[in-house]
Amino acid sequence: MKTMLRALACVSAGLTSLAMSALPAAGATPTPTAKDYPSRPVTLIVPNAPGGAIDILSRLVSEQLTRTWGQPVVVMYKPGANTVVGTDFVARSEPDGQTIGMVVTSHVINPAMRPKLPFDTIKDLAGVSLMATSQIVITATPSFPANSIADVVAMARQSPGKLSYASPGSGSSMHLTGELLKTETSIDMLHIPYKGSGPAYTEVMAGRVPLLIDPLFSSMPYIKAGKLKALAVAGAQRDPSAPDIPTVAETLPGFNVQSMFGLVVPRATPPDIVDKISKDIASVLATPEFKKRLNDIGMTPVGNTPAQFDAYIKSEMAKWAKVVKTTGAVAD
Repeated sequence: MKTMLRALACVSAGLTSLAMSALPAAGATPTPTAKDYPSRPVTLIVPNAPGGAIDILSRLVSEQLTRTWGQPVVVMYKPGANTVVGTDFVARSEPDGQTIGMVVTSHVINPAMRPKLPFDTIKDLAGVSLMATSQIVITATPSFPANSIADVVAMARQSPGKLSYASPGSGSSMHLTGELLKTETSIDMLHIPYKGSGPAYTEVMAGRVPLLIDPLFSSMPYIKAGKLKALAVAGAQRDPSAPDIPTVAETLPGFNVQSMFGLVVPRATPPDIVDKISKDIASVLATPEFKKRLNDIGMTPVGNTPAQFDAYIKSEMAKWAKVVKTTGAVAD
């Protein structure tokens, strides 16, 4: 009898130990799953100051996801260091899907321009979705003698280092568009960075700087008013909103630069949660109403998978690293 009781006690102790091992440790946070995600408010980090296309996109996305998830999606602005401050905040956040980061083209340029980033773009952050792209346009003051990219290249070759172009800041996609043009054509142009697009437009329209590279959407009012002359868009195809403006690729085959807008989360975020966010974003982007609202602010919706966005980030980083190395471009 004693032997049987001891055996039963051992079995009971073993079952208790097994049950206890299956429970989370005291104070431990259970691993979140997509089944009940999100169970509380989500924060969307915008690495830019309020205003502009990224602000509008962020608010549109937060409104739609709030409806889809039944939980508030709160937009929080953390500008600084060409988007590094906001993205670093996301990289250091808990990997539970509760903090999502908006990223723009600077995200794939910064690793080459800023070698001492506080995070690793690939190891610390996971792509969720490339939500949208927008065109970049090269314009000139109306009196500028060049009327095409071919003319610009010819002028730059005749007078190396004399031709200049303005951008809204060093390290921006607009700055690197000019540097890629220099690389692809072996020309020498001077980059003149401004603190935002406003002063750049003023200088170019006044003729003090001949060329400007900025988003097509922002430039269109000045183009239509005759205050700027459109030379080419930098994307692979002409933009439906301005079909008369040729592409750089029509002169330089393969040239393709667009501003991108995407979402990332900390790399350790459970894959099923990342997939859920990506699929829900894709559903939002596919609605006719949302497509129209993006088109109204000069954006083309995309909505790809996490794996596709990760691959895109890696390929764009490699492209811009080559440009930065070749031209010696530096950030402010």
